[in-house]
Amino acid sequence: MRLKGFLLSVLMLAVSYGSVRGQQAAIILGPDEIAENQAWTITLTITNEPLRNYEQFPEIPGFRKRGTSTQSQTSVINGQMSSSYSVVMTYTPLKQGIINIPAITLKINGQPVSSQPKKVRVGPPSGPQSRDPFEEFFGGRRETEFIDVKEDAFLAVTTSKDEVYVGEGFTATLSFFVAESNKAPLQFHELGEQLTDILKKLRPSACWEENFNIENIEGERVQIAGKDYTQYRIYQAAYYPLSNTPIQFPSVGLNMIKFKVAKNPSFFGQNRREDFKMFYSKPKTVRVKELPPHPLRESAAVGRYRLDEKLSAQKTETGRSIAYDFTVSGEGNISGIPLPQILKDHRLEFFDPNMRQSIGRGNGRVTGSKKFSYFLVPQEPGIYDLGSRVFMVYFDPILKKYDTLRSGKKLEVSGESMTGLLMTSNDATSFYDRISEADNSLSHRTDNDYVRFLMNGLILLILGASVYLFVKKPQ
Repeated sequence: MRLKGFLLSVLMLAVSYGSVRGQQAAIILGPDEIAENQAWTITLTITNEPLRNYEQFPEIPGFRKRGTSTQSQTSVINGQMSSSYSVVMTYTPLKQGIINIPAITLKINGQPVSSQPKKVRVGPPSGPQSRDPFEEFFGGRRETEFIDVKEDAFLAVTTSKDEVYVGEGFTATLSFFVAESNKAPLQFHELGEQLTDILKKLRPSACWEENFNIENIEGERVQIAGKDYTQYRIYQAAYYPLSNTPIQFPSVGLNMIKFKVAKNPSFFGQNRREDFKMFYSKPKTVRVKELPPHPLRESAAVGRYRLDEKLSAQKTETGRSIAYDFTVSGEGNISGIPLPQILKDHRLEFFDPNMRQSIGRGNGRVTGSKKFSYFLVPQEPGIYDLGSRVFMVYFDPILKKYDTLRSGKKLEVSGESMTGLLMTSNDATSFYDRISEADNSLSHRTDNDYVRFLMNGLILLILGASVYLFVKKPQ
């Protein structure tokens, strides 16, 4: 018994030393030769860090996947603790011969790890497979019984509001919730591919979407009905309904890896087996209300906004252009902010604006600004109150009323009247007005026969000179 304990300690020391000195994460391929009735394995190993996630094991032509198992080990050497975690995929050969294993690259805890290609020779069937060296210490091979542990987790679509106005934003989130008391080992499975199909069903059609583009799924502790959960946000976006049609989020399913655990776990044996379970969300509806009556209801922005404006000069002369910026900032559908209302007349000319917008998405909110840059050209001297000419009506869904962003700038213009010059440039006898009076019938041109004769003669002269030079070239 002492000899067994000594050998076990020495073997654990060797394994631990190798894991400490080896790579932090590695892909370990099975032997170069196996019998047709033997298994071959690929092992993902990481040391001194928990194995949180890994990519799916590859399909290998000539092999069939048999299933995965996990292993973990903790060692203390000279007071220093080290740990290693492994996932083993077992493959069985389909026939005898040479099987080419390509270079394999998988992500372990989000970091790519690669292996070299190799060839595996599959020979004739042999006797019983070699035993695990640790089985000799624990009474030989025993069949592991796995049991299904009831999970305490669910998939849900949640919204920040249950009722909104047309154009008012709300945030929709698809999350996976795991209770702190959960005992069933769970893991995401091919989430990117699944999410593509899920969003085809989940995204409403009659809405403007601002996607929050979640790249890293990290757990956040939350409380639901007094119970602690970890929330994993999978997808989040702000939606702005374009009509009063209710927004329907259907039930969607997410396939998760759920491990069955060994009924009698052992330190060195396979203590869990990979399985799958589909989790479904409940349908969710958001009601949409029409905006209150208003003459500009159809063009009004919806949100909470403020105005920032800039006039390049407070004083100018007639005929000179001046720059004016009308910038709307706040929370709402920034992309949907319409052009300001412009009351135009011949005294102050507004040219079509350039537009620039900036949008920020975070913490379940969409904020930003949209700038309209105008050029103004006054045609008459005087003092112009831009507040009576430039404004934007919007609806505040929090206060539930309309408000107006109105310019507070004034422009003082001196100089002579440009109205007379403008009328001259737009005279009814101008070239463009006379186009409708011009004769547009087809006619044969006969006044250039002489020019055509000269051009033809010149072409013939050039051809003749070319032939002469060609014939007279030196022999």
